[in-house]
Amino acid sequence: MSTQDVLIRIQATPNPNAWKFVLDRPVLTEGKMTYTDPKEADQSILASSLFLVEGVRQVHFFQNVITVTHNFDADPEELQKEVCSVIQTRMPAHNPNVTVMDEKKMRRAGLSPELQQIEEILDHTVRPGLQGDGGDIEVVKYEENKLYVFYQGACGTCPSATSGTLMAIEGILRDQFNPTVEVIPV
Repeated sequence: MSTQDVLIRIQATPNPNAWKFVLDRPVLTEGKMTYTDPKEADQSILASSLFLVEGVRQVHFFQNVITVTHNFDADPEELQKEVCSVIQTRMPAHNPNVTVMDEKKMRRAGLSPELQQIEEILDHTVRPGLQGDGGDIEVVKYEENKLYVFYQGACGTCPSATSGTLMAIEGILRDQFNPTVEVIPV
């Protein structure tokens, strides 16, 4: 993928709370993808990074266009500036040929059934909150009823990651997966 600056043309849409960012390269080579919240975007570095921009409510990819829907009270100039910055920095790592489902299937295909179940639970319960705070959690391994996790982003240096957040994650997994599972940060 090219490391040259992405040429971006910003266009208004009929929705006063949405902007189109037309790029000089493909965002998706086929199909379209709409992310209505951060948890849906967790497998796309570009989409998940766009959700980190304050006020972003929805992200839509189609051909060479990214449409960003934002809160009604967002500052349009600041939002446009931040979205363009995200596009410039994340587009080189974005693969327009892979769909979200393909990415998730590839990443999880080799996992044990237990790890697949754990990942699904984390996707629906834990990751949205962590990603909303600028972080995430990666499962390192699961053995002898111990789940080893690595905090990413803002979570990596957050004091609650080893206390309240850790206890909440363990409680969710004990409730939905195994009542004796232990979660250990690495």
